[in-house]
Amino acid sequence: MHKIGLIDYGMGNIHSVTKTLEGLGEEIILIKNFNESKTCKAIILPGVGAFDPAMINLINTDLITDLKNWINSGKSFLGICLGLQLLFESSDEGKVQGLGILKGKIQKIPNVLNQKIPHMGWCQLLPTKSNILLQLEELNNWVYFVHSYHAIPNENNIIAAQVNYGSEKLTAMIERDNLIACQFHPEKSGKTGEKLLRRWLSSIE
Repeated sequence: MHKIGLIDYGMGNIHSVTKTLEGLGEEIILIKNFNESKTCKAIILPGVGAFDPAMINLINTDLITDLKNWINSGKSFLGICLGLQLLFESSDEGKVQGLGILKGKIQKIPNVLNQKIPHMGWCQLLPTKSNILLQLEELNNWVYFVHSYHAIPNENNIIAAQVNYGSEKLTAMIERDNLIACQFHPEKSGKTGEKLLRRWLSSIE
């Protein structure tokens, strides 16, 4: 069992993430002040909602410097949905600057024939490189998405998995060193989501 810190900034899917991880035998600590993270082995930044209000909430809770220090120190970190998008420099959804931990921006999902926005529902992950959640040749992992914006990293080598969206491919997962982030919701993705979370938990030192 690990102690996992869940950043509580008023925009996260706190209940569902907590319930899923507790079901996997983990202890969850809600983080509103990074002093509460001292015994944690990993941190999760969840997120549901819009980019600007989320960043404003993070700024107001004075968590940003400590969050960046956590990631830069090499400790385990997982971002979920909006928690992935906030890691980038900016978003078409708003005007507030993102955390800038990853270079690139968040753009509106393109209009593609016969595809709806928001991109919502179950889709198969397409790994682009082997990572702590997926092997490159591993297919048939269906997970749940709901989003209208997607990540465009400056460096494609941090993309760990994509998802088909009509004739386009969207970023589904990011991995860089100790940082991993999912555009989909593993906590809402049934047995596949549980499998991926177990793999992340097993990677925590």
